[in-house]
Amino acid sequence: MSDTANQLTAGGSTRAGRFGWAMFDWANQPYFTVVTTFIFAPYFTSHVVGDPILGQSYWGYTQAAAGIVIAVLAPFLGAIADAGGPRKPWITIFAVICIVASAGLWFATPAADATLLVTVMVLVVIGTIGIEFSIVFNNAMLPSLVGDDKMGNLSGFAWGLGYVGGLIALLVVLAGFSLPEVPLFGLDKSAHEHDRMVGPMSAIWFAIFILPMLIYTPDIVTTGLDRRAAIGQGIRTLLGTLRRLPRYRNVALYLVSRMIYYDGQSAIFAFGGVYAAGIFGWGTTELGLFGIIILVFAAIGCFAGGWLDDRIGSKPTIVVAVSGLFFCTLAVVSIGDGQALFFFTVSMPTADSALFASTAERIFLVVSIFLGIFGGPAQSASRTLLARLVPRQSAGRFFGLYALSGKATSFMAPLAIGVMTAMFDSQRVGIAIILVFLGVGLLLFLGVREERTEEPELP
Repeated sequence: MSDTANQLTAGGSTRAGRFGWAMFDWANQPYFTVVTTFIFAPYFTSHVVGDPILGQSYWGYTQAAAGIVIAVLAPFLGAIADAGGPRKPWITIFAVICIVASAGLWFATPAADATLLVTVMVLVVIGTIGIEFSIVFNNAMLPSLVGDDKMGNLSGFAWGLGYVGGLIALLVVLAGFSLPEVPLFGLDKSAHEHDRMVGPMSAIWFAIFILPMLIYTPDIVTTGLDRRAAIGQGIRTLLGTLRRLPRYRNVALYLVSRMIYYDGQSAIFAFGGVYAAGIFGWGTTELGLFGIIILVFAAIGCFAGGWLDDRIGSKPTIVVAVSGLFFCTLAVVSIGDGQALFFFTVSMPTADSALFASTAERIFLVVSIFLGIFGGPAQSASRTLLARLVPRQSAGRFFGLYALSGKATSFMAPLAIGVMTAMFDSQRVGIAIILVFLGVGLLLFLGVREERTEEPELP
């Protein structure tokens, strides 16, 4: 075993250390839950921009911009961390960036002028970049914490814990800010302060719950290189890895296939709330309850998927999960304009409808249950599979490429959704493009073999 491989296990891994690592998912999930998915994103499209169709396009552009930056820089950062050793300093830096940007979303007032609108979009881009980069380095710690036979359970537990954290954050938003006539802290609903509060709330949550990982989880031992030397070696090593990717053909196929299906998977969750707000006219309460339904079943899916992952393997788990997401997305696209499942005429909500009273809304909620069930294992098993495929001493480098595979085309689905929505003046047409990403990614993934590539560490 190489010196670097020894360093991966030098710190040891206690139960508290593994739990602290899993708590990172609990810490970061509210940003995705209440900011980029269920609360702030629909508020941005419907109220900050003021036009759901134009707003969906603008939101797609923010996610595309963040995706481009992450795709370009994540592999280099992962390789630099491999060369230098410790991951926690990087996690801390990028977590702080996300926390500051999230807190700034409080100033996203309704009907924003051009200057404020651009500022809010920039804050969303910066916050997304910060949180995604911190995830790269946290993911790279997984191979040093448990053996191959336990990775599925730990990864699934962490994802499930994250969804529970997101669920609780949504409950706090609903019970504390959305449902009461007078929200906590005397927030002004007419100024949408109950919607804007989710930015500072997710920032505070992240700052508090990242602490168990920083305190208890063992970090990788330093290699002794100073920062400049680590940067130089990391860049050289990454470029060497890219040149020699044919030697990692199986890993490369996995990264490409995951790059495509994960783009579709991310888009359906990122735009699901935006789509529902547009076609049903849902407000914060309906969107919050919709989010709770997805998160409850996503958590169940993660815990069950982690168990399944260690028993039948990561590949079969992913195949089932992504196939399920494809058919669920098809069902979502079928809902709208008084139709569901393409062939059935159903009732749509009206201005005086009770909560989830229409048939279309109820079908959408049932589909959302299965989106959650399949979405959780698709994410957790994807992380586990990479940890099982790559050389242990190269975890940071390959998790940087993993982030690239999650972001290299991640701007394409939001961009395609934004362009198609604007071109056809239809949210349904925009969302339908997600099917292409899920289907193509799944077909490529079928050729991946679940086996570790053991090669000497690149110079």
